[in-house]
Amino acid sequence: MAILDGEIIPSRLDDVRAYSGVRTRRILAFCVDYLIVGLLLIPFAILVLLLGLLTFGLGWGLFAILVPLVALIYVWNTLGGRNQATVGMRMMGIRLDRLDGRPVDGMLAVVHSVLFWAANVVLTPLVLLVSLFADRKRTLHDLLLGTVVSRTDR
Repeated sequence: MAILDGEIIPSRLDDVRAYSGVRTRRILAFCVDYLIVGLLLIPFAILVLLLGLLTFGLGWGLFAILVPLVALIYVWNTLGGRNQATVGMRMMGIRLDRLDGRPVDGMLAVVHSVLFWAANVVLTPLVLLVSLFADRKRTLHDLLLGTVVSRTDR
């Protein structure tokens, strides 16, 4: 809710319909984004291959950080961008919002993504079970960062 000229204006995040089907849409968006990052890796892998040839193999050390680097750049530019959604999220009609109303920036988007992966490494995908019990179908990293994923078509 927001207060404008002494009048309470309800936020779209207060509407329960904004969270209908969000969990399924998040999973599908994740699959689409995973595919996109995989496709983005191809030209970058070719560049690292050529760099490795030019440096007699030294450049091939970049292969160790290539996947996380491409994924984080993708997240910074999409989730931390104007739409506050990755390409997969936009296709599924969802976006990431901050509960304090401020826009999601690149750093928060990257931290959100890193916390998701770290929680999955430590707790396995069972970490997603939190969304079955939390308000607004929020996951563990959403709860920690004060964010929520909501539908854009509501």
